[in-house]
Amino acid sequence: MTKLYNIQKLRERRRELRKESTIAEQVIWQSIRNNKLGYKFRRQYSIGPYVADFCCPELKLTVELDGEYHDYDEQIIYDKERENYLKRFGFDILHIKNEEVRYNYMEVAGRIKRVCKRKKNSLQF
Repeated sequence: MTKLYNIQKLRERRRELRKESTIAEQVIWQSIRNNKLGYKFRRQYSIGPYVADFCCPELKLTVELDGEYHDYDEQIIYDKERENYLKRFGFDILHIKNEEVRYNYMEVAGRIKRVCKRKKNSLQF
């Protein structure tokens, strides 16, 4: 079976993304790391050929922080392909705009926690 998560060939890319993280990514990481929301998240976690900003493998949830470039047509197409790929493996994707983090990061952290609780409840059935 082919390895799907954190494949070796993307290791350096994941490191680069962590080093070059945006302020919004840094703020959210401080809010969700070390099980602060009750769930284990990893940052810059690769799933197949894609690298998720944040991932909770237990819940099969990725959190993507979207900057303005996600509004361009080419990026919209890429994001849709990526989302379809992740969904094939059972992942849900929570998209959050960088501006939301900038203006109300506590609400964003609360939203992430609520989504995690819903996912956990749905997995228990």
